[in-house]
Amino acid sequence: MVKTINLIIMNYLNKIFLFLFIGTMMLLASCSPDEYALGNTDVKPGDLVEGIAYKIEHDAANPNIVYLKSLMGSKYTPLWSHPQGRSQEQTVTLKMPFAGTYNVVFGVETRGGVVYGDTATFKIDDMYAEFVSDPMWTKVAGGAGKSKTWYLDLDADATSRYFLGPIYFFTNTYTWDNLHNAAGDNYLDADAWDATKAITPNLSETGTATWYWLADYPGNSWMCDAADFGSMTFDLIGGANITVDQEAYGLGKSTGSYMLDVDKHTITFSDAYPVHDSNRDAEMKAATEFRILYLTDDAMQIMVVPSGACYNFISKEYKDNWVPGEVADPEPALPDGWQDDISQTVNKSITWKLSETNPLDWCNLDGTRMNGWNSPADYPSWLGTLDASVYKNFSMTLNSDDLTANFVAPDGTKTACTYTLDEKGIYTFSTEIPSFAVIGWANFSADSNKQLRIMSIEKDASGAVTGMWLGAKDAVKPEYTGYHLVPSASGSATADPLKAWKTALIGKTFTPDTGWFIDWLNFDLTGGWTSASTFGTDFTSNSWVWDEATSNIAKSATLKFEADGDGMKVTLIQNLTDAEGNVTNGYTVTGKVTINPDAPSMKFEFPLVNYTGGAGAWLNSANPKGAHWTTALSEYEWIFVSHGGSNLSNINTNGFWLGAVANATAAGDSKDEVLAFHYILKQ
Repeated sequence: MVKTINLIIMNYLNKIFLFLFIGTMMLLASCSPDEYALGNTDVKPGDLVEGIAYKIEHDAANPNIVYLKSLMGSKYTPLWSHPQGRSQEQTVTLKMPFAGTYNVVFGVETRGGVVYGDTATFKIDDMYAEFVSDPMWTKVAGGAGKSKTWYLDLDADATSRYFLGPIYFFTNTYTWDNLHNAAGDNYLDADAWDATKAITPNLSETGTATWYWLADYPGNSWMCDAADFGSMTFDLIGGANITVDQEAYGLGKSTGSYMLDVDKHTITFSDAYPVHDSNRDAEMKAATEFRILYLTDDAMQIMVVPSGACYNFISKEYKDNWVPGEVADPEPALPDGWQDDISQTVNKSITWKLSETNPLDWCNLDGTRMNGWNSPADYPSWLGTLDASVYKNFSMTLNSDDLTANFVAPDGTKTACTYTLDEKGIYTFSTEIPSFAVIGWANFSADSNKQLRIMSIEKDASGAVTGMWLGAKDAVKPEYTGYHLVPSASGSATADPLKAWKTALIGKTFTPDTGWFIDWLNFDLTGGWTSASTFGTDFTSNSWVWDEATSNIAKSATLKFEADGDGMKVTLIQNLTDAEGNVTNGYTVTGKVTINPDAPSMKFEFPLVNYTGGAGAWLNSANPKGAHWTTALSEYEWIFVSHGGSNLSNINTNGFWLGAVANATAAGDSKDEVLAFHYILKQ
């Protein structure tokens, strides 16, 4: 670029003297009050003078309408900073409702960068009430002669009243029209609008990526600490004034003015900033624009550009009159068919014992474990030292045929009773069951209602039950004391621990599922937001990862499993594109696959499907962060994921999932996350 410009300049230098006189005359002739063309000379701040480079004019019929007009010609892109925000139009129309003196800064883009002139001013002599009659002014400030106070929708008790949390997150291309045209009346309606899918970038009509995330505070408290952030009060009393009081929060108090653009749904501030959290104080002060994305009498959302953080506000009246609704306590989510899993699949009578490695933990109301203790070394000193010999003689035998229960306490005491098991997974026993110490001061016992509730069920890759967590509800706190029980003789063990794997895999060929291609899961392999209809032939909704090229690569790929002595081998075939764009059709590689049924995992001798050449080029073909998973994995070792109800027993219909660690807090990432790939039987 620089070389080209130098050649052009040298060419012009050879001719410049010949045309100097003619060029000067043409410049003088072209410089009228309506156009100030600077030609190829550099533009300096002193050139951008009102009346020469641009002009400010009041409408002849209504002096509260002001026109800002560039005189620089179409070769220069104007950059306006004015009372109603920023603009790049050749002519800007301002509708100014209030008397006062206002500033305008004019700049242009040049080949040497952006240049701004000095600040100019214009004056409005009288108020023009019609310009504040739009309902938007009334919703924001209460109407002419009134005021209205707003609060960030989170308080010191971590309560959000209207929204899911105090901040939502958007791509900064979002506008009022963009949001409301995309979601319509469904926006913020949790029953009608699936907010989790809005995390996925979509393309607007202009090809710009647009997405938003309605982040709930309980699940994303990292966004800010719970606090009483203060208030902001808008008024229309002698002007458009704002008072922001965040003194108690540590961000001080300020007064200033604001201006609404009711057509563009934007708001500008002078000498004040909207209420915000201290984490984003710098980005608030660096904002180039504030957009109102959502506005009712009770709620308002202001998005900060360019960050895309959208602050959720509620009115004082709404906050003062809000009454908490009855919110049902979360409950454990048990898998389909769980009754058969723990009662019928193996045997009518199953004997359960406490795990020798992690017999106890505390659980949330949704069944998730609070501490995640998985080994004796994980237990803290304040609880005590785990000694499995203390409780090894305990057993609980449940017979699902006659609904009888037989307990043997660690001291040999026997208790026989009956039980019921309801649809929520709650065991209710007909008599008191044994209570005894498990570790330190923590005991095994049922709750005051003689009940234990299933928190979760554990299975191996073949679908056999390997354990379950039962919880005793705390009488005061919203939690359970959880007990980890494992079947002492489930019948799932075989002489060859890999028999189920070999039966499921050997002699079969699998291919990536182009319908339910991938999903993102937590480290405990829960979660996920994609479905069997997410991908397929839709190459726009998720174009950041899924396009036609990625689909074609997936369709070309197969994994064929074959016996290899006592083990297995696998052959990968795919159309492979290298970094230079060269394509190898039918690229083939064969190697051993090693199964670790305890992880469970599958270890290959080579990378799996490479999606270079498509939007999914960044997708894992190996597992470089695998060492940071709960069980350390090597680079080509993949987590065998039970997701979407799949396991080795139904692999012919449900396929299987292989997961790699996409993010790990132990590696310095902000979260723990598994990226799982779905393979299905090749037809």
